[in-house]
Amino acid sequence: MTSSNPKRALITGITGQDGSYLAELLLEKGYQVFGTVRRSSTERFERLEGFVDRVELLHADLLDQSSLTRAFEAAQPDEIYNLAAQSFVPTSWVEPTLTAQFTALGVTRALEAMRQVCPGARFYQASSSEMFGKVLQTPQTEDTPFYPRSPYGVAKVYGHFITVNYRESYGLYACSGILFNHESPRRGVEFVTRKITKRAAQIKLGLEKELVLGNLDARRDWGHARDYVRAQWMMLQQDEPDDYVIATGKMHTVGDCCRVAFEHLDLNFEDYVRTDAKWVRPAEVDLLIGDASKAKEKLGWEPETSFEELIRDMVDCDLAALSK
Repeated sequence: MTSSNPKRALITGITGQDGSYLAELLLEKGYQVFGTVRRSSTERFERLEGFVDRVELLHADLLDQSSLTRAFEAAQPDEIYNLAAQSFVPTSWVEPTLTAQFTALGVTRALEAMRQVCPGARFYQASSSEMFGKVLQTPQTEDTPFYPRSPYGVAKVYGHFITVNYRESYGLYACSGILFNHESPRRGVEFVTRKITKRAAQIKLGLEKELVLGNLDARRDWGHARDYVRAQWMMLQQDEPDDYVIATGKMHTVGDCCRVAFEHLDLNFEDYVRTDAKWVRPAEVDLLIGDASKAKEKLGWEPETSFEELIRDMVDCDLAALSK
């Protein structure tokens, strides 16, 4: 790849956690990076701070076919990373049809735009461990049957299979990463890990007195978003498109997350954390743990950040931000 003719990448959802880390990674690799953003009265680019002037932002919306087609025509991408979605599971019960429009049909619109504008490009779809839901085998692999337990999970299954369908029907280079939970200091404050690390920092600084959560026993496989976007890029560098589970293979409870966060601040989480049934999901996913053997063997991918390092990193960033 020469600087005179850099590869061109288009990221939907560039302002999100994964989109911002992926944009940074691709810029480091010499790509010309385009990102789609939705028109809104309060455009927020804080996750792109430090490099927003190095990416080209295009207005497009997963709900609107023509806007996606125009964005693809403008970017003429070699690689497309479809990361945009309604991605917060609890919201998917409140807005199930909107979640389906974004997270399911939005994938079809992106694939259709690619098929019409740049069929020679490579397409990455952000699939999710939430597709496994009420798991039918442990750990979960690429061959584990899906049993989603939320409108979000159901929508992601559609997005996953429509990607397979376009690959097999039209010969497109289209693949999916079945990513297990991945967090970072850039995680939205509505997600449980960030809710924990921010509240722990607030309690340490005397700004809050307690943390209220739902199910402390829910078990997840948590990794760092920076490690997971590296896997996304690696998938599009292979000779043939394929689907991969990306996970650490290690399981921790929400309670473990609390313990690590509060201990890092020399606090005992049991003194500050209480549970309330109103925060429990209508259909809970109790256990998710992934087997990333295929990704390790075929991509050469390995996670580099431990669960403890991840949570401490998030606590440190929240503490620093709040101390300002």
